[in-house]
Amino acid sequence: MLDGASILVTGGTGSFGKKFIEMLFERHRPSRVIVFSRDELKQFEMSQEPRFKRPGIGFFIGDVRDRDRLYMAFRDVDVVIHAAALKQVPACEYNPFEAVRTNVMGAQNIIEVAIERGVKRILALSTDKACSPINFYGATKLCSDKLFISGNHYAGKLDTRFAVVRYGNVVGSRGSVIPFFAKLRHTGKLPITHEEMTRFWITLPQAVDFVIDCLGRMHGGELYVPKIPSMKIVDLARVIGPDCKLEVVGIRPGEKLHEAMIIEDDGRNTLEFDDHFVVQPQFHWWSDDYGDEKGGKPVPDGFRYSSDRNDHWLTGSELLEMIQPFLSG
Repeated sequence: MLDGASILVTGGTGSFGKKFIEMLFERHRPSRVIVFSRDELKQFEMSQEPRFKRPGIGFFIGDVRDRDRLYMAFRDVDVVIHAAALKQVPACEYNPFEAVRTNVMGAQNIIEVAIERGVKRILALSTDKACSPINFYGATKLCSDKLFISGNHYAGKLDTRFAVVRYGNVVGSRGSVIPFFAKLRHTGKLPITHEEMTRFWITLPQAVDFVIDCLGRMHGGELYVPKIPSMKIVDLARVIGPDCKLEVVGIRPGEKLHEAMIIEDDGRNTLEFDDHFVVQPQFHWWSDDYGDEKGGKPVPDGFRYSSDRNDHWLTGSELLEMIQPFLSG
């Protein structure tokens, strides 16, 4: 599906966008890839990296808040990966209107323009914080998720289809705790919020692989959740700074002790596959046989997929192997 396709990535200069484009060209032959973002400096710096100096990559300055600019950018585009967002929890708490404009109104703009321009597939990236949110960032992303899923109603019988991918913390992404701990380990002290805090953990290549797989399998309306491991923040701190003293500083505003990606109420519409879950949309046209055809099975009553109830926990050696590339220096 991606060979010969014209693909646009919003937030294309971010951690996910750059890795997605890199792996896309390694494995497929798209006709062109459009990097859509609002920061000219990041676009320039990206364009100077050897891995992105190749025919077929174009840079388009624009903001998802600007509907007219999206309309220009989406011309003759087949696939959109929506990775642009205001993501920092404190920033969204202190600038809530800005978060709404980007994360919610931006989502609406993408949906409407994609339908008008005849884009075939749109896959939006979500976050575990959108599941039963307690902070403003999570609330805007939950709203965004609902908008993209409902976008299939607006598309009707057209070929345009929308789906969502939701996953947890990305190893080494911008704002990750790894560089924060790595920077402080020389002080001999690392701050942790709570000794029992857990999080889901995924690498950038794993996230990209999952997104590409979901593009190939989506019908429209699905919310995809990968099966990924959990870890304790205290274990991560001990791996990064084994000789450091751990200082408990308390849970920050808008932060959970454990993150979830599927809660009990969504579990009633969830199918389990070998390596992922699908929260099915409640559409009248959605086939009840979808799970049987694709090998999915309904999850049991009361099912909840949260970082503290996970079957897969990272060991210290696994954590060290995953984060080693980010600890140099």
